Amino acid sequence: MSVWDALIGAFALPFMSRALLVMLVLAIVAGVVGVLVNLRALEFISDGLTHAVFPGLAIGLAAAGTSGLLPGAAVAALTAALVLTSLHRAGVTSDAAIAIVLTATFSIGVIVVSRSDDYAGELEALLFGRVLTIPPAEVLPLVVVCVIAVLAVVLTLKQQVYRAFDPRGSRATGDSAFVLDLTLNGAVALVVVAAASTVGTLLVLALLIVPGASARLMTQRLWLLFPVAAGFAAVAAWLGLAGGYAASTGAGVDLPAGSTVVAAFVALYGIVLLVSAGAMRRRRPVGEGR
Repeated sequence: MSVWDALIGAFALPFMSRALLVMLVLAIVAGVVGVLVNLRALEFISDGLTHAVFPGLAIGLAAAGTSGLLPGAAVAALTAALVLTSLHRAGVTSDAAIAIVLTATFSIGVIVVSRSDDYAGELEALLFGRVLTIPPAEVLPLVVVCVIAVLAVVLTLKQQVYRAFDPRGSRATGDSAFVLDLTLNGAVALVVVAAASTVGTLLVLALLIVPGASARLMTQRLWLLFPVAAGFAAVAAWLGLAGGYAASTGAGVDLPAGSTVVAAFVALYGIVLLVSAGAMRRRRPVGEGR
């Protein structure tokens, strides 16, 4: 298989083009939202929201089949975002709040899934996603969820950035900490909802964390972080899908598409990290560190 066939030709297939469309939209939105997650150091909260989506997926699947996945996940994620934000405002430490929500919701999800006749198959789909088998009818709802998430962030972006760097100053200007936290947590929840249907609940966190972390290594200009993170995520998603297709058709190695995409995210982050470390060593004055 030629490089052209792997990188471009593969997406002439309907299921591959559908997967690419969803992953590009999701990757760009996750990159933008992920920058704020990185600036606010909310990685653990994002992990809690990721696990909180699981029971919504399980209940939606049990109630309405695959068409119930997105509504069930949305309800669970937004409820968890409200609960986490409220617990934090009530004085419960973030780690404790996340642990409570995470363990309670994930156990509910496992109980619901265990009642299914196809327990193993359905559990695998929820945990590892189904990016290559997304029905055409579900593409638009997934895109709409992503658009709502990025709009929530864009409309409050200046306030979100101000709160990230100066929480006291943000409150002094009249910004509501609860509203801003709930907005950001809600946006993260919606990204998790869309990503859980594609790469699965176990791998969602990579889409939220890796692009923002990579952008912090590539630029020190604040407002460039967002397009850089979105661009990084889009390229990683494209390469991940193309690499998985090439491995399965050219080498006969059947790789899970969601896992391959996440592996591409991590591999590109590793490259950026090495290049950044090399650039820092070249800029270091002679004799420094001795």
